[in-house]
Amino acid sequence: MRTIEAMRRSGVGIEPDRTIHDAAAVMEQTGVGALAVLDGERLVGIVTDRDLVRRGLAKGLLADARIDGIMSSPVVTIDADADLHGAFALFRTNAIRRLAVVRGGQFVGMITIDDLLVDVAADLADLSRPVEGEILFAHHDSPVPATR
Repeated sequence: MRTIEAMRRSGVGIEPDRTIHDAAAVMEQTGVGALAVLDGERLVGIVTDRDLVRRGLAKGLLADARIDGIMSSPVVTIDADADLHGAFALFRTNAIRRLAVVRGGQFVGMITIDDLLVDVAADLADLSRPVEGEILFAHHDSPVPATR
């Protein structure tokens, strides 16, 4: 499966000169926990709800502080057409929960650990159906007399 096929929604971006308050409002309006920070077409960072709290509010920054002061950069990315197993490896080796998806160097969305967990859970449910059926509706062969 390609990475882009596992994305649950398109990514949302914000400009680097926007404020912490703006980012929080965009996250609330769109229902996402991370925003790509885009300088024009160029992906320059990522800001998460956790960044807003830990690097912003907890440090005493005002709501009008700029996003580029608390964003994470450089951004770990994966190509939209890359095999999904590559995303697993990037999550594991970089200890991140969100991964920017790009195509031709342009941001196209975000894939999250949550997206992958939903897919894995669905796959496990599909795999367990035959086992469940066998347990619930066990087919018992009629006894066959032993022959010599």
